[in-house]
Amino acid sequence: MTASTKIRMIIADDHALVRSGLIKLLGDIEDILIISEAEDGNDLVKKYFRSNPDVILVDINMPHLTGTEAVKRIHAKDKNVKALFLSMYEEEEYIYHTYKAGGMGFINKNILKNELVKAIKTVYKGEYYFGNKISEDELKDIIEKYDFIVNPIKDEEKIHFTSREKEILKLISNGLTSGDISERLELSKRTVDTHRSNIMSKANIKSLPELIKYAIKFGEEKI
Repeated sequence: MTASTKIRMIIADDHALVRSGLIKLLGDIEDILIISEAEDGNDLVKKYFRSNPDVILVDINMPHLTGTEAVKRIHAKDKNVKALFLSMYEEEEYIYHTYKAGGMGFINKNILKNELVKAIKTVYKGEYYFGNKISEDELKDIIEKYDFIVNPIKDEEKIHFTSREKEILKLISNGLTSGDISERLELSKRTVDTHRSNIMSKANIKSLPELIKYAIKFGEEKI
């Protein structure tokens, strides 16, 4: 690629050391150009529309505005955004959350440089990349697994959630675990788990995938 056709990227992570490491790692890739970096979700949204990058490499869990929240906001205004998510986790629900947020890829922070470059170039081409181990059919199965139909929201209007429960539902809908939520809200994990249990009891939810799906629908229509 010539300089004019380089893949222009923003790297978003709340840890400066991680950002600098990624910038250094990708600095010698001839057809990749890091044009900006963001320290949280709000910063990413602002810089995205200011610089219009080809690809954004974004951490899932950042302060003020999570990576999934930020990409949702960007995707609402630009359906062509190409977001590749980074995480320390590999569970299927994270793949589901990032896909639903408008992401085109999801990779673990422990991957090797060659796979990172492959993921970036795949997403740049407009193709999905959720790891070497996840085929297109497997991705479809994961989405269908977590995307099953739950009770319509209209039947849930009778349920009274406290303001704290609504807050936790919103954070669940953005892919945060109980541990993430406890840090965000400065609550003990036991307290967060109690709120989650109360939510599941009130909504007659029996499993984690059902809770995730419920939280996403609730967040879209009510929060």
